[in-house]
Amino acid sequence: MFGFMRAMLMLVVARLAVGIASGQANSILDALAKGTDYAGNATVFVKLHIGDPGAAGTSNAAGNTTRQQATFASSSGGANASNADVVWTNVNTAETYSHVSYWTASSAGTFLGSAALTASKTVAIGDTFTIPSGSLTMALSPVAA
Repeated sequence: MFGFMRAMLMLVVARLAVGIASGQANSILDALAKGTDYAGNATVFVKLHIGDPGAAGTSNAAGNTTRQQATFASSSGGANASNADVVWTNVNTAETYSHVSYWTASSAGTFLGSAALTASKTVAIGDTFTIPSGSLTMALSPVAA
């Protein structure tokens, strides 16, 4: 029984790594429940990964380490989406991208969260990889109707 529970716990932990960073979640909840300030982020940068980025956003980094800036439309209905393509040109490593992580800066910065791509994408050296406008989304749910 213990072995089964341990396996289930590992499965759950692995699945929880994709999502909002705990520090960001805590800041948003404190703003809602305690009236503390939450400044948000003026810019969001996207980093590519070849597997789950993990709870700190640093696992399974792609060989192409350049973070590209993403812009987002105004939120509506508890969600928002990117409003421009996010493009990496002249990819320097042949690999398969499966996840992205979100950061406050083009290097260093604060980890905001991560997400799995809808479908993994294999690239060759020299390729251009594009995440189309509207494909990166953020949401808080459920939203009361």
